[in-house]
Amino acid sequence: MTSKSVSLKISVDPAGATAPYEQLRAQIAGQARTGRLPVGFRLPTVRGLAEELGLAANTVAKAYKALEADGVIETRGRNGTFIAAAGDTAAREAAAAAQAFADRAHRLGLPQDEALALAADALRARYAG
Repeated sequence: MTSKSVSLKISVDPAGATAPYEQLRAQIAGQARTGRLPVGFRLPTVRGLAEELGLAANTVAKAYKALEADGVIETRGRNGTFIAAAGDTAAREAAAAAQAFADRAHRLGLPQDEALALAADALRARYAG
């Protein structure tokens, strides 16, 4: 159950350098990650949020699809779309990706220290930008 004081606060700059769907995706993901939007919080419908923000429904649908693929939200059919318990999903998916990387690096014959350095470089590059 969520508090009535919890609300979705989103601002999208259509002229911004980042695509509107990505701005929407990032803001919802960030608010879910910090707990500002608690697990179980019901999100507006695609059409409702699109109207509220002045966006095309396809833009909101694309953001919701990406968020669902990342495990941030879950759609429960006609009941609506809700913030999911993303921490477990994110950790599970990251562990699977790490395992796939380790398997591939091993098949390529990379020494462990070299594989770790490559992974660290990739993470530094991703988090820097």
